[in-house]
Amino acid sequence: MQGQENIIVGLDIGTTKICAVVGEVIANDINIIGIGTHPSIGLRKGVVVNIESTVDSIKKAVEEAELMAGCEISEVYAGIAGGHITGFNGRGIVAVKNSEVTRQDVSRVIDAARAIAIPMDREVIHVLPQEYIIDDQTGIQNPVGMAGVRLEAKIHIVTGAVTSAHNIVKCANRAGLDVCNIVLESIASAEAVLTQEEKDLGVALLDLGGGTSDLAIFSGGHIKHSFVLALGGDNLTNDIAYGLRSPQAEAEKIKKKYGTCITETVNSGEIIEVPGVTGHPPRKLSRQILGEILEPRMEEIFTLTKREIYRAEMQNFITSGLVITGGTSLLEGAIPMAESVFSQPTRLGKPRGISGLVDVVNNPMYATGVGLVIYGAKNKPEKKFRIRDKNIFNSLINRMKKWFKDVV
Repeated sequence: MQGQENIIVGLDIGTTKICAVVGEVIANDINIIGIGTHPSIGLRKGVVVNIESTVDSIKKAVEEAELMAGCEISEVYAGIAGGHITGFNGRGIVAVKNSEVTRQDVSRVIDAARAIAIPMDREVIHVLPQEYIIDDQTGIQNPVGMAGVRLEAKIHIVTGAVTSAHNIVKCANRAGLDVCNIVLESIASAEAVLTQEEKDLGVALLDLGGGTSDLAIFSGGHIKHSFVLALGGDNLTNDIAYGLRSPQAEAEKIKKKYGTCITETVNSGEIIEVPGVTGHPPRKLSRQILGEILEPRMEEIFTLTKREIYRAEMQNFITSGLVITGGTSLLEGAIPMAESVFSQPTRLGKPRGISGLVDVVNNPMYATGVGLVIYGAKNKPEKKFRIRDKNIFNSLINRMKKWFKDVV
């Protein structure tokens, strides 16, 4: 995008769809000028399982976005999800030089906090500062210039499988795109749908996607916990396909058109037509049967998420309640069920704080794509990710050579 430095593109590589959102940054405003979507074929539970299919889907989504925006796309911020993602908190302490905190001291304390043993098959995706402590003075957001002797940092670290991150970058590269950064999808969605007030007070964001349900808990303006559950909208579709004996594509249509996760609200006389598998005639069934299939699965997703919140002892941090977003959050009855399971006020999260094609992207399914654009506007990259011919084995050999050289 030569000469178009103010153009930022978010690429949501999801399990059910690939979505490219083009934003133009003017002063502090983000103007959405293009969007392209295409069904995703080569992913399962947020992880690439077929590179060729994924590359083809990315190309088609990007081409559609280019036509709408009237610009050429060559750089993107890519989202990442999947059951391989893990998040945990760390802390580090350093002595302050010259009794005044400098940027170098902040860099040193973050390096100290992230100096933990990470397996070779995993890599750090995010290092997110939560708060700084100077000589027992807590709650400091920006310590630079403050006087003190000891500087402590609390951070949240997100790691993922090297191969999964590698494959996302590889797919983007083969589609002719450079990856400016890889962003955890729940963090991106939070940029689009949460208010600063909610982040300060404490909120849980649940991004209900096709292959995964991503949880992010914020308090004091910063992320406190992240978690990815390998269950999502695809599981609901599979349940319909098995339960009603209908083709997968038709099951998805039935879910979107008639799906509900609270059976008791459905009129007992309401009938739906279910297409039969090849050669079998369509059948008429009560819509209540559909509700009885979807209700336990949706309740399972919410219950497992709640269990994770309590396991991490984060239940007291979500003072302002729960925000659900993502395509699956549009299922009828999702908000009342979430309020019932979590015993928390719940709202539907739609992209906010943007201009331009607001009517088009005013939908929870575009939360991650819009969030990637907002994230990109706030965090300019120092380097771009591009897969070279070197693989993990070669980099390991080079590291060992350097180590032996230093020893000798």
